Amino acid sequence: MSNIRHTPTAPTRAQPLAAGERVDAHRHDDHQIVYAGSGVLAVTTDAGTWFAPGTRAIWVPAGTVHAHRAYGRLDLHLIGLPAEDNPLGLDTPTVLAVGPLLRELILAYTRDPADGSPERRRLLAVLRDQLRASPQQPLWLPTPTDPRLVAVCRIVHADPADPRTLAALGAATGAGERTLSRLFRREFGMTFPQWRTQSRLYHALRMLADDTPVTAVAHRCGWSSASAFIDVFHRAFGYTPGTHNRRPPADADPAGSRSFTVQ
Repeated sequence: MSNIRHTPTAPTRAQPLAAGERVDAHRHDDHQIVYAGSGVLAVTTDAGTWFAPGTRAIWVPAGTVHAHRAYGRLDLHLIGLPAEDNPLGLDTPTVLAVGPLLRELILAYTRDPADGSPERRRLLAVLRDQLRASPQQPLWLPTPTDPRLVAVCRIVHADPADPRTLAALGAATGAGERTLSRLFRREFGMTFPQWRTQSRLYHALRMLADDTPVTAVAHRCGWSSASAFIDVFHRAFGYTPGTHNRRPPADADPAGSRSFTVQ
């Protein structure tokens, strides 16, 4: 990332972002919690892209160069924490589940950033407790470095519905299936089917944010049927894709969502 902006203090505030709007690469000396009460938020670093609908927040550690991208209209809420205040003990970006209580705490804390009252300090203490209790979610797409992996990932991202197996993709890019399988595990810590599910969910969230019908999303992202897509999506996010743009984010049960990896 070039032309990196350095803002020492991570802001605490609420702000809207229009669909497609970006916040260019920047870094803070503070940690930051980034939450979108509506739409879908993507945070990108050199290491990959983390993505979150309204039932998730993204933890960005101090010093991390990152950029934001809005899919659909975002009600963005930002909370900065000093570098020495790390309630999660995390040194890499992480997606966190946001239940109804944590959501209301985030909304309340970002409502009046200039408020220095004891009540607001107590609000932050409860918010930090809730962060510690929030389940971490594997919602990210790592950036490949090996050229063979780059070629395969580029094909899948260009057409999430591409049904080709890893062997067929390897044949198209001049790499062996076993080599690619090892690369997926070594660089990403996941299998090719697991990574492809991540990629398809990312594209599905982007399409849903643009009000694309569920059946069309399922087809364009490579699921065999709308019901198969709904099942995977519900297990990943705790709500059905048909309600993505119609429900308050707190209606979902992010803590109850289960693993969505495909074997």
